[in-house]
Amino acid sequence: GVEPLGRNDGRVALCFRDQLEVLAPQPVGDAPDDEVHTRLREELAARGASFWPELFSAAGVADQDLVLDALWDLVWAGEVTNDTYAPVRGLRSRGGRGAAGGGRSRPRPGRLSRLGPPAAQGRWSLLRGSSTVPADGHDDRDRTSARAAATTRRTALAQQLLERHGVLTREAMRIEAVPGGFSAVYPVLKAAEEAGTVRRGYLVAGLGAAQFAQPGAIDRLRDRRGAEPDDREPNVIRLAATDPAQPYGAALAWPASPGRPARSAGAHVVLIDGQPAGYLERGGHALVTFGHPADPGVWLPMLTALVDEGQLRKLEITRVDGQEVHGDKEWSRHLEDAGFAPGYRGLTYRGRRPGGR
Repeated sequence: GVEPLGRNDGRVALCFRDQLEVLAPQPVGDAPDDEVHTRLREELAARGASFWPELFSAAGVADQDLVLDALWDLVWAGEVTNDTYAPVRGLRSRGGRGAAGGGRSRPRPGRLSRLGPPAAQGRWSLLRGSSTVPADGHDDRDRTSARAAATTRRTALAQQLLERHGVLTREAMRIEAVPGGFSAVYPVLKAAEEAGTVRRGYLVAGLGAAQFAQPGAIDRLRDRRGAEPDDREPNVIRLAATDPAQPYGAALAWPASPGRPARSAGAHVVLIDGQPAGYLERGGHALVTFGHPADPGVWLPMLTALVDEGQLRKLEITRVDGQEVHGDKEWSRHLEDAGFAPGYRGLTYRGRRPGGR
């Protein structure tokens, strides 16, 4: 865990086991330290990897939500991890839990103790030990070791960022939760350039001069330039607005549009050959377009797939580019062609039905 984004979402970092110590983000801020947090830490330290029933029992309180929140506090603080990704998916489903009129019966306490909620599945364990940075008063060998460890971390981080972005720029670092931002890795990149392992150049038009890439990445960019035939099928993809692979709003500016797109959690962007065509705001109620020449029928199915795949319960578009959708006959037609049904507030998509839309 890196940081929470509200109660039921957050940013996570995925690391290979042998790279954990050099790539996992360092904890930021004060560690959670109330009584339940302490009991969970002690249980994990004493028993090692544990399932929810053991942790719930060790917490010493009967409030399942309180214990689950405390457990995830430790995750976001970088102290606790899990052996499966299932709890992260389960966390996103907590929003509807316990809502009045939601039609969900309250599980029996005994069943909760045995199985636990979806956001508590799998085996939990402490992520790492105490910090390797020495406190004041340690000898020079400790300080030298700490400096070497910090250099190793910065070098590994720079390498990972080059692999992730292809062309690493100051602007691209806006989306990375790296303390110090671009300044933290610039000395490593400069040293790598002097050693000949990294190239620096003006690779992306419109960005600053501090652009770094591995030689292979530059060669691939040159090979692809003008290599695609004009009659090929367009490459249409959907990305979360916050995805590192989605460069707009960070490394690249959003194209002009009547709406207000942003790199917001829960929002989605559809790209056609790398150019944004549509932006769905969080909640699925508003659509932003960018004047892409492709017919909306080419990219709207990427958004309706959010419902077909079960990521969203429905899409109810009430506004397009800041205007009421009912007042725009052309967009009403595009949405109906994509399977949306007219309603009182807007046009709604609830998923494909057997034998039709």
